[in-house]
Amino acid sequence: MTPYLHFRGTCAEAFRFYEGVFGGTLSLQRYGDAPEPLPFAGPEDAARVLHAELRGEGWTLMGSDFTFAVEGDPQKAVSIARTVADLATGAALFEALEADGGAPAVPWGPTFFAPGFGMVRDRFGTHWMITAAG
Repeated sequence: MTPYLHFRGTCAEAFRFYEGVFGGTLSLQRYGDAPEPLPFAGPEDAARVLHAELRGEGWTLMGSDFTFAVEGDPQKAVSIARTVADLATGAALFEALEADGGAPAVPWGPTFFAPGFGMVRDRFGTHWMITAAG
């Protein structure tokens, strides 16, 4: 399964941020790039992201912007879990996601189930659970 995130006009900014945090290769397609008009999008949606895809080694993250006509709360009840091999990598990811307006829900630290774990909501509203396996 691949997580697919939705945004309210900040998808490109969010995915460039995630590319900086996680690495990988990013591709973006905007509504206005479609070869023909889309029945679910209007001209006002042209600059919004129709599809974003960030691919890393063994993982993919996808997303898009809602059109102006669609209501919804991006990422309100979903968390993305990312497990990494070591404490230093986990701590670095947690700190990067918390930076520039992120908010920790569970501070980074040891738990009974992992040497490092934390939960954070980044500035785009995406909830992350970072776990260090060893």
